[in-house]
Amino acid sequence: STAKPADWKYQNGLSTSWLSLECTINANIHIPLLATSACHELEKNIRNGLTRWAKQIEEAVILINGQVKEEDADLVDGQKKSGRGITPSATQSFNTRVLTKLFQKSDSRSTATVQICSGSINLKGALKCKAYIHNNKPKVKDAVKALRRDMINTLSDRCEILFEDLLMNETPGKKSLERVYHALPCRVFAPIAGSCVLLCDYKFGDETVREIQERFLEMLDQAVQAEDLHTAEEMSTVEVIPPKEFPDDIQHKQLTKQTLLLKLHQNIGVMIAVAVAISAAAFSFNYFSD
Repeated sequence: STAKPADWKYQNGLSTSWLSLECTINANIHIPLLATSACHELEKNIRNGLTRWAKQIEEAVILINGQVKEEDADLVDGQKKSGRGITPSATQSFNTRVLTKLFQKSDSRSTATVQICSGSINLKGALKCKAYIHNNKPKVKDAVKALRRDMINTLSDRCEILFEDLLMNETPGKKSLERVYHALPCRVFAPIAGSCVLLCDYKFGDETVREIQERFLEMLDQAVQAEDLHTAEEMSTVEVIPPKEFPDDIQHKQLTKQTLLLKLHQNIGVMIAVAVAISAAAFSFNYFSD
């Protein structure tokens, strides 16, 4: 083979030449669980629900520092360009906002279907999102794409972590009949040595700082001090609504009750008629006997 090991060459300023974009988005996602779905299809239902939400994020308008910018425009206005790109700006950060589109009526025929659900899952809370883009001639479309990808990935990853943990700790044959609330794992950021870039991990509420430090040590092969860990201030909850009686079942029970009452009334009429006939026969027998 003619393959050779890669040559690693250090480039001065490369690790610090990143621009960051940050935003906090409020999520309120309702995911119905189909009555025909088995337990192992929980992941599929959640994935479908998150796919609909991801489509909203893809179609949303992103404001960068309060402005709407053309996709092909430069991310940073008025920067001086060198022979290799844009002059490095290690600490520059952009505040962004996400504006989702309102539902609009369409003249096209709806393909929506009515399906019976055995329960539902509600995801509510604020998500801290952060994305990085290299400052070598960055475009708005590249920055927005990176930020959207982080929004979608962070919620998807948290749901996967949470429900994997719930399924592993689930008691076989035991199902809750009450609403249950769970907290999504929150983001924890740690700096990479010699860089302005922060690496992200996820933390459950009962996990200690020591456990988080050990995970970062395993990932980065470098120790992270407790004071360098930054936990994003987030409030994200998952509400699991258990199965309940469906309108069809209630209607069926009501019809059954009405049918029984109707039959009872009919039987009472027959019983009264029989009683009258027996009384008449007895009276006739006594009369003719006398």
